Amino acid sequence: MSVQRVSTRARHRTGPARAALAGAALLAVALGVTACGDDPAPTSQAPAAQQSPGRQVQSAPPSGNGAGLEANASSEAPKGTTKHVFPLQGKGSYSHDHHDYPASDIIANCGLNALSPVDGTVLEVTKVDTWTAKANVGSSRGGLSVSILGNDGARYYMSHFASIDNGIEAGTVVQAGQPVAKVGRTGDASACHIHFGLSPACAKTGDWWTRRGVIWPWSYLDAWKAGKEKSPVAELEAWQQKNGCPAKATTDR
Repeated sequence: MSVQRVSTRARHRTGPARAALAGAALLAVALGVTACGDDPAPTSQAPAAQQSPGRQVQSAPPSGNGAGLEANASSEAPKGTTKHVFPLQGKGSYSHDHHDYPASDIIANCGLNALSPVDGTVLEVTKVDTWTAKANVGSSRGGLSVSILGNDGARYYMSHFASIDNGIEAGTVVQAGQPVAKVGRTGDASACHIHFGLSPACAKTGDWWTRRGVIWPWSYLDAWKAGKEKSPVAELEAWQQKNGCPAKATTDR
């Protein structure tokens, strides 16, 4: 896809999020990275404003009461030292910014493997893209997506996938670095990327306004990309102590 085509498409998507994400894609193209088919390709970590809200349609998870990270830890896999990895196999770029709420968009070629960032258990999987520009609601913007409850009790959310890998279902135990999906642009996305969000488990399923992200992920992505261990648990616990588990969204963006 040419630089001009990416920009034109972004102007026809809903809201400022589309234009900012297209800007990140333009940066990746301008830096000379080979594009994947009809999509902009990534560079190594290049700062640019990128945007895309989260969304979930289909899920079949364990229930929870939002009592905190410890109480929400998965029973399927024992807790212990939790390993983290960068959630993409291949090159990808992401900024230290996002629209409306804390999250990161990892711009990457369509078809690359998205990886589980943590040892844990799948909470929710969305395998049907029901987003429409006319409705444009927060619960469906993420397209195909996967939510994982880490063995550390934190929740890891990724969306806009082209497809979900076979065997990835609610209740599936996954390991850090295991492929779970293919990078795409389903839902409200104008370029291939992974929307990445960190949150307390709270309701575990259905609470898209929390699941999409509540703390900034970029410092953790920086560490994992460099092969260093860094856990979001302490920051998420502090956020939950201050905010609890919101019962509804404060914004539909």
